[in-house]
Amino acid sequence: MAGIDAEPVTAPERASALSPLRHPVFRAVWSASTLSNTGAVIQSVGASWMMLSISESATMVALVQASVALPIVLLALAAGAIADNVDRRSVMVYAQIFMLIVSIALAVCAWLGLITPWLLLLFTFLIGCGMAFIAPAWQASVGDMLPRTEVPSAVLLNSMGFNIARSVGPAIGGMIVGTVGAAAAFAVNAATYLPLIMVLAR
Repeated sequence: MAGIDAEPVTAPERASALSPLRHPVFRAVWSASTLSNTGAVIQSVGASWMMLSISESATMVALVQASVALPIVLLALAAGAIADNVDRRSVMVYAQIFMLIVSIALAVCAWLGLITPWLLLLFTFLIGCGMAFIAPAWQASVGDMLPRTEVPSAVLLNSMGFNIARSVGPAIGGMIVGTVGAAAAFAVNAATYLPLIMVLAR
C-alpha cells in the first residue's frame, strides 16, 4: 500500500563454511595446527626414508606408520577422558612441548648418525603418543572458541586443514629429504610445533 514503508524482512544470518576464521583465536589456532600437521607429515616422510636406508626389512618400514598410529588406538579412551576433565589448553601445550623435545632428540640423533631401526620406531611411537592426546583436546576445544552455530563449519575446516597437510606435506618432505636429508625433515617438524605452542600459551 502506498505511503507505508515496510521494513525489509531479512533471513537470520547463517554460518558460512569459512565464518569460523573470522574469530581471531580460532583462526590463529587453526593456522598453527595446520602447519603443525604439515610438519608431522614431513616427519613421517623423513622417518620412512630413513628406515629404508638403515634397514632392508619391509616390515620395519611398515612399522614406522604403525608406530605413529598405535598410540592413538591405545590411548584414545584415556586421552578423551583427560580432555573432558583437565584444562584442554594445558593438555595441548604440554603435548606439543613433549613432541617438540622428542622431535629435537630425533633430529640430533639422526644428524649424529646414531639412529637404529628400533630407536627410530621409539621416537615415532612417542610422537604418536603426543598426537593421541592432542586430537581429542583440540576437537573438544572448538566449542569453547566459537558460537555453537559455527561449530559444524569449524569441524569442516579442521578436516580441510588436515587434508591440506596430507596434500602438501609429502611433496615438501620429499624435497627436504632429497636435498638435505632426513635429519633436516625432523628439524623442520620440530620447528612447526613452535607456532602452535606460542598461540596456545598466549
